[in-house]
Amino acid sequence: MKPQFSRVLLKLSGEGLAGEAKSGIDMATVQKLAGEIAELQRMQVQVCLVIGGGNFFRGAKNAGEHMDRSVADQVGMMATVMNAMIVKSALESINVPATVFSGLIMPQVCEAYSYRQAMAAVNRGDVVIFAGGTGSPYFTTDTGAALRATEMHCEALLKATQVDGVYDADPRVEPNAKRYDSISYDEVLHKHLNVMDMTAISMMRDNKIPVIIFAQKEEKALIKAVCGEIRSTIIQ
Repeated sequence: MKPQFSRVLLKLSGEGLAGEAKSGIDMATVQKLAGEIAELQRMQVQVCLVIGGGNFFRGAKNAGEHMDRSVADQVGMMATVMNAMIVKSALESINVPATVFSGLIMPQVCEAYSYRQAMAAVNRGDVVIFAGGTGSPYFTTDTGAALRATEMHCEALLKATQVDGVYDADPRVEPNAKRYDSISYDEVLHKHLNVMDMTAISMMRDNKIPVIIFAQKEEKALIKAVCGEIRSTIIQ
């Protein structure tokens, strides 16, 4: 397989780290993902990562009358730092250098996000993991991923999900949902398709960065996605 891109941002779901469970961490799944990322590095692909925190906590979903949305989002951002540190450890266990940069300031745990330091880490060959979202509430990890992909001059944003592309309805609920092989940013926005939040899609459109949506559970999904050999939807 031949990579289609030399620098990508992979947006992984936190739930994808839980394996068959609905929450928490399945280390066998994490090690498998780390192995795929290591293979991408051997293929001379520079990899940036953003990992959701939904396997531990989802800010927007868990906010309610007993928890302020800002507080809930901060807890969700901390969940992404937990996942980032776990993946970093898995990568380092197979001799892949990795650095975590967080939008939340947590100096005892990881580096505070700095554009210059993150770019230097990418250029020296580290897998760069962005955690803590943007550091501000009310912004999703999708928006954080779009922002970091733009800042790092990534050639594509590849989002791993539970389904194999963009549909006009949830295919897990609607068996007759229509799937798109490709679709424009504007059509996603106009139809309010629930694939990424509107801010993230608008940012990708404005910076002309394609978004590729694929299923995370497929065997060697990350490698196939970067090489254009997976069932997916491209937004461009």
